[in-house]
Amino acid sequence: MRAEKVETVVVGGGQAGLTLSHMLGKRHRSHVVLERARIAERWRSERWDGLRFQFPNWSVQLPDFPFPHVDPEGFATSAEIVDYLTAYARFVAAPVRCGVTVTVLRQAEGGEGFDVATTAGSIRADNVVVATGPYQVPVVPALLPDDGSLHQVHASRYREPGQLPDGAVLVVGSGASGAQIAEELLRAGRRVYLSVGRHRRMPRRYRGRDLIWWLTAMGLDRTPVEKRGPDKTLPLITGAYGGHTIDFRDFAAQGAVLLGRLEAMSGRTLHFGPDLADSLRSGDAAYRAFLDLVDDFVTRQGLDVSKEPGARLMRADPGCVTEPIRDLDLDTAGIGSVIWSTGYGCDFGWIDLPVLDSRGEPLHRDGVTDVPGMYFLGLQWLSRMNSSFLVGVAEDAARLADHIAARSSQPSGEHRHNQRG
Repeated sequence: MRAEKVETVVVGGGQAGLTLSHMLGKRHRSHVVLERARIAERWRSERWDGLRFQFPNWSVQLPDFPFPHVDPEGFATSAEIVDYLTAYARFVAAPVRCGVTVTVLRQAEGGEGFDVATTAGSIRADNVVVATGPYQVPVVPALLPDDGSLHQVHASRYREPGQLPDGAVLVVGSGASGAQIAEELLRAGRRVYLSVGRHRRMPRRYRGRDLIWWLTAMGLDRTPVEKRGPDKTLPLITGAYGGHTIDFRDFAAQGAVLLGRLEAMSGRTLHFGPDLADSLRSGDAAYRAFLDLVDDFVTRQGLDVSKEPGARLMRADPGCVTEPIRDLDLDTAGIGSVIWSTGYGCDFGWIDLPVLDSRGEPLHRDGVTDVPGMYFLGLQWLSRMNSSFLVGVAEDAARLADHIAARSSQPSGEHRHNQRG
């Protein structure tokens, strides 16, 4: 069977793939979007029931398609984001083929274009854009035995407190997911142990404005990747329960036991590092530094916003911080479940092209690779801080669509000379 011919194949039917489809459609470029399952699949099947989006409703925006809401300062549920992305796909008439998985991507014979092998047949494409997002394969450290003696679940498979067996719950990881899940469990009356690592907490609101408002006003959301700095930690914020600033000392006041980084297990005893206090101090430093940035910006711009000295007040360290637990017996603590909120890794093993480094991560410049016609979109810090934000993907998508349109308008022999936009 002869391969189908398509000018551009977009891999992934989430926010990045749909936005690129919109941009390609505006430029009258032929393309298809291949989605392994359903539109916005990760929002459907890899998020827990009580999750709230981290961005306020007023800031949620895809090109030409505002997010419908009744509370601008509220935070959307996963179901609302799924409905929004599904409606957006209809609005832009995206040519999405659901239930189609790309199994191999390789250079076509002769070096011009690509062979895209899928579960629905082969496609020959001039261009391929990988828009599968930054959260692909759940990462679970090999620290505990997977022998069924302890219920273990990654955050992507957690749904709600009732799915867990009786007993206390150990949440490993203190990013946005770990924080939201730990708080949900606390509010459900569960005994919670939280393993806290290095984090960069931010104020949910400060001086009458949401964090996202300040990021936008100060232009920090457009910080280019070359100015990112060495700290790769994602900002710790939450939209749960109306949205509030996270301080893990507050969790301790609600009954959680804070622990350092989980290091190992011997027998039925868990061993934790001595870094808990340092991790909290690191989070505090990032928090105060952001308040300083805002205060300086307000002064320089002469903004008429109220002061908020109370934002700098800190709770005293609880006993689990001043006298940290280094060794914890599972049976004595009554721990029946472990939730791994330990993030995600890349899964680009299906790409048979020289566009990945030794760790399997993409090699590109603002989404453009050294292989003509091969692109990435929707990755964290693709070109700027907001490249992976739902509200920030549009600029990258438009730039790549322009690059594809310019490349596709050239005779095929000239394609190889146009590697940068």
